[in-house]
Amino acid sequence: MEGFGITHRGKVRKENQDSFLMEIFDKGRGAVLVLCDGMGGAQAGSVASSMASETFMSHVMACLAEKNSKRGLDEILKEATDYANIRVFDRSYMDFSCLGMGTTLVGALVKSGEGAVVNVGDSRAYLVSDCEISRITKDHSFVAELLDRGALTPEQAQNHPQKNLITRALGVESKVNCDIFKLEFSAGDRLLLCSDGLSNMVSDNEILDHVGKTNNPQEICQSLLDTALDRGAPDNVTIAVLVF
Repeated sequence: MEGFGITHRGKVRKENQDSFLMEIFDKGRGAVLVLCDGMGGAQAGSVASSMASETFMSHVMACLAEKNSKRGLDEILKEATDYANIRVFDRSYMDFSCLGMGTTLVGALVKSGEGAVVNVGDSRAYLVSDCEISRITKDHSFVAELLDRGALTPEQAQNHPQKNLITRALGVESKVNCDIFKLEFSAGDRLLLCSDGLSNMVSDNEILDHVGKTNNPQEICQSLLDTALDRGAPDNVTIAVLVF
C-alpha cells in the first residue's frame, strides 16, 4: 500500500483552513488518514481543522498500539471522532477568538484489506475499483437533503447558492453524529479523501479519469490539484490517496 496527500489554499482564499494527516504502518499493510476542512473567522477555521486532525490521529494510533484490544475499526473511528469533537468544542469556549469554530472530518482506517470510513460534513471519501468510482460518504449538507427529497436535480445542486451550507460539523456542539462505513479492499483499489475544494471543481467521473491514469498516488493528487487550480479554485483544496 502506498499513500500521498496534498493541500493548497487555492486561487482566492488568503488562508488554508484545510488539514490532513496520514500514517502508513505495519510495513504497508495498514493506514490511517484524516482530512478536515475548517470553518470560523480569523484563524479559527485552521485551529479547528488542525486540532481535530491531530486529536483524531493520535487517538487512532494509541488504540492500534494497545495489546489484545478487541475494538473494531469502526469503534476506533467513532471514539477518535468523539474525542476530536470534544477538543474542538472545548477550545471554542475557552478562547473567545475561536468561538463558533468547527470543521468537517473524513477519516479512514485500513488494516489487512479491511477498512472503515467516518465522516462529518461534506468532505468526501471515494473508492475507485475496476474502473468504477463509488462515493462512500454522503454529504451532510442542505443541498444533499434537497437532493434526497427530489427537490433538486444534480445539475441544479451543482450551482445552488447554498451548496456549501453544511448541516453537521465537528466541534460545534458537545456531541456529534457521524456516519461510519465498513469496506473491503482488493489489490489495485484506490481510496481517495478530499475537501469540497476539489469536489466542487472536479466531477466524480473526472476524478475517476485522473485516478485511472496512474498507480502513483502523488501523481494522482497533483493532477487533481492542478485541474482544480486551472478552474479557479475559489476554496482550499486537499486530497489524500491510498493505492492498494
